Parts: sequence; structure tokens; C-alpha cells
Amino acid sequence: MYKKILIANRGEIALRIIRACRELNIKTVAVYSIEDELSLHTKFADEAICIGPGPSAQSYLSIPAIISAAELTNADAIHPGYGFLSENAKFSAICDEHNIAFIGPPAATIDGMGDKASAKKTMLSVGVPVIPGSDGILNSADEAKILAKEAGYPIMLKATAGGGGRGMRLVKSEDELQNAYDSAQSESVIAFNNGDLYLEKFVEEPRHIEVQILADTSGNIVTLGERECSIQRRHQKLIEESPSVAVTPEIRKKMSEAAIKGAKAVNYVGAGTIEFLLDRYGDFFFMEMNTRIQVEHPVTEMVTGADLIKLQILCHAEVPLPDWMNNLTLRGHSIECRINAEDPDKKFRPSPGTIESFHMPGGMGIRVDTHVYAGYRVPPTYDSMIAKLIVHAPTRQEAISRMVGALDECVIEGIKTAIPFQKQILLDENFKAGNFTTTFLETFNYKKKEDL
Repeated sequence: MYKKILIANRGEIALRIIRACRELNIKTVAVYSIEDELSLHTKFADEAICIGPGPSAQSYLSIPAIISAAELTNADAIHPGYGFLSENAKFSAICDEHNIAFIGPPAATIDGMGDKASAKKTMLSVGVPVIPGSDGILNSADEAKILAKEAGYPIMLKATAGGGGRGMRLVKSEDELQNAYDSAQSESVIAFNNGDLYLEKFVEEPRHIEVQILADTSGNIVTLGERECSIQRRHQKLIEESPSVAVTPEIRKKMSEAAIKGAKAVNYVGAGTIEFLLDRYGDFFFMEMNTRIQVEHPVTEMVTGADLIKLQILCHAEVPLPDWMNNLTLRGHSIECRINAEDPDKKFRPSPGTIESFHMPGGMGIRVDTHVYAGYRVPPTYDSMIAKLIVHAPTRQEAISRMVGALDECVIEGIKTAIPFQKQILLDENFKAGNFTTTFLETFNYKKKEDL
């Protein structure tokens, strides 16, 4: 077992990892930028060390600074959380070179799954359903035109190194393809220093469904149900839930089998997520694999009772998964709202600043993961998420009611948040009926406070 884990991250996920380590009797090291000196994760870790100025490139993305911090504190493992260096193959390899355990996959696995065209090939080879399109990287717009005719319009052009909707273009006809190809490639070069694109058939009326997996070093792989992640704004998730109203027991079984096939194909170890698109006919297609813990992992924890962070650490420490995980059943329904420091009345403009008062809800079936408090200054430098509010209830309708009540109890003054927007979604009749897809927010009629 590890003696000391350095957490190469910040905010609520750093605090979440600290709590899991405490239960495993593992010492922790928090790293922080100058901007984050007063963040809670620096106060609850056993040690804290500053790794640089505010900009991520000079702190949380600085591999030399993080490795130096690990060596200075004698940490024998590094947990990367999500984002930042969590899916950086170079970082995984450098940890290995320095005899520091990386609580994530080896570099080859990160590379293989991080490159979406390569990942698609791997999944296809083991019988996991994939979206029709190019077999690999496109060589030119002319090749894309030929493949688009075969797949049938509309199609999607996607950056192979992409994420967050960048380097992605919807193309409805051949007339649009050249411009879309050029702009997607240009955006991908700027965002990822990689202009490689691939092509997929556009799945109409899709849902974004992901399956959580855990794999140990003994070859045991389990799935922990699915998460519904279709409520997205510009490809960024706002509300997640488990289970999905669209996933029947039969679809769940098939998705689970496909996820296990995919994980075995890359000899996966640890926590990971296989993401699928589910169409209106009940067919699903592999989209990508996230080789890390997800932001939305708490909804899975709430319906399974499994501590994913603890189990992730144990898997990498070569501890076999417990037998009880082979007979998991989903209990009730869980919903998560990401509380972001953004102003929905002003096109989700970021709202950094000092939180003047801060009160989070409590009560049965309510969980809050956060690193902020009254007096905390939300920096403009990082992601705008300041908290995750998670509820659990026996049924989906009860979970929705519980979440609305919990959001009503939230008091966050001094900055704006997306809470009013999320409340309106939860009260929407189509959402309550489970009648939505990934395009739900494109036509959602949000009403500002003064218009209510």
C-alpha cells in the first residue's frame, strides 16, 4: 500500500482524494498555485507545497514542478484527479521513470485511448459497436467527401486529440465540408497542437451515456451502471444522473458487456469510463474512453454504495476488487448539478470574485463536494466549477424534487452561479418526463429573473 500520495490537482477533487486517503491511512500532499493558497485542499492535506504562479502552465500543468514536489515530500504515488495532467501520457511515463506510482493508466494506454481514431480502431477490433465513418485519421477534405457519401449526411468532423467540443464540426451537406474541415483543423492545431481529424456519421437525437468501470491487476473488471450526461451546454455537462431513464435492463447488459470488452482490449487497470451515444432506436455506439476518474463519479457512488476513489487507489496498489462488487445492484436514483461561477443571465459569463456568504443544503440524501467557503475568492484562472451538489432518492421524481429543494437552500452571495438555470431545467416538463437528448439546451427557453 502507498504511504504518501501527492495530489496533482486542486479544488473539490483534491479534497475528495484527501478524504479517501485518510480512510485508507495514507498520508497526503496537496500542491497549489499562488492563486490557490487559501483553498481548502491545502488545509486538510498532511502537507502542502506551492508549485508556482496562478497560470496552469506554470503550476498544475508543470510536470517538473510536480515531480520535484513529490520528491521533496517523499511521496511514493501521484493521483492526478481529472483534467490537468490526468490523461497526459508523458506525465505517466515520467512518474514511472522516477519510481513514483501514477494512479492512472500507463502511457501506452493513455495514448491509445486518448487518440480517438486509434481508440475507435481498438474497439472495432473487439466487437464494440462504433459509429460509421473513417477507420482512422483523414488525409484530406477530398477523402472526407468520399467517406461522407458512404456514411450519409449529416456527418461530424472531430479532432482526434479533441475535447470540450473544440475541433468539432457538424456538416449537413457536401457544400459545407471544405470550410468545416479547414476550420476544425485550424481550431484543433491551436487547442491541441494536433490537426488530425476523423469523420463519423452524425447520430440523430442522441443521448450521451457513459459506463463506469473498475479493473484490478488480477484481471477482474466490473461495471457500475451508467450515467446520463445529455444535459450539456456547448459540450460541457451541467446535470448528470444515474441510472438513465432511456437505458433498459437489456441495453444496460449490452453496454456493460461492451465496456468490459473495451477495457480488456487495452489491459485496463483502475477507474475508467466508456462513453457511448445512444440513439432513439436503442442502438449505442462507442464514442471515447476517459482514462481517469470523472467529475460526475458521485452519482455512481450514490446508487452503488461504492467509493470509487478508494477503489481506484486500491486497484493500482494491486489489491483485488472485493467479491461483493460482482453482484452490484443499482439502488434508487441520483442527480448531480455542477455549481459553476457563471452568470446565466449574461450568456454564462464567468463570475470570479469573493464569495461573501456561503451556505450549502443538508438533510437526507444530499451530498456537497466543494472546496470553497465564505470569504473564498474564486480565481478567474481556472474552471468555473465551485461545487457539486448531489442528491439520492428512491425514484427519479423524488430525486428531482429533492434537488430542486436543495438548490433552493443554496446561498452563494458575491458571485453569480448557474443555479437559476439548473432549477428551470429540473422543473421543465420534458426533463421531468425524461424526454431529452444532447441537444436539449439548444432549444431550452431559459427565463431571466426579471421575466419570471
